[in-house]
Order: sequence, then C-alpha cells, then structure tokens
Amino acid sequence: MRIQHNLQAINIGRQLGIASARKLKSIDTLSSGYRINRAADDSAGLSISEKMRAQIRGLTRAADNAQDGISLLQTADGALDEVHNILQRMRELSVA
Repeated sequence: MRIQHNLQAINIGRQLGIASARKLKSIDTLSSGYRINRAADDSAGLSISEKMRAQIRGLTRAADNAQDGISLLQTADGALDEVHNILQRMRELSVA
C-alpha cells in the first residue's frame, strides 16, 4: 500500500482558509463602521481613542455641572428678588 500526499491541494486549502479569515475580518470591520474593532487592529490607536473618549466624558460632565450651577444661581437670584420685593413692601407699609 502506498500513501500519497497531494501537497498542492493542502496548500490551496490553507490559502483558502487564510483568505476566508481575511474576508471575515473585512466584513466585521465594514459592518461595525469603526476603524478599530479590537486591540489587535491597532493597539496604539485604541489606547489613544480610549483616552480621548475618557476626556470627552469628563468634559461633558463638566459642562453638565456648569449648567447645573447656572440653574442653581438663577434659582437663588429669583429667591433674592422675592425677598427684595417683600422688604420693599414692608418699607412701603411702615412709611405709610
């Protein structure tokens, strides 16, 4: 009995597997819409991207906090206006 190897078929099968894996990776990249899907795609780019995302979250939070502060000051201003009006009315009543 003689065992024969078809090296050409084995090589073609390996190349087909590689091409199929590349195709799946390309499909994943295209369907996600992102340039970096996992750290293996671009680890340095992913690190920079995550730092930028954290900075954006921090700045967004700071803007929200500033807006909350403005709202608080507007409420306090309204309360002080009301106190001023009450004191003005008390003065009018005491003089009259």
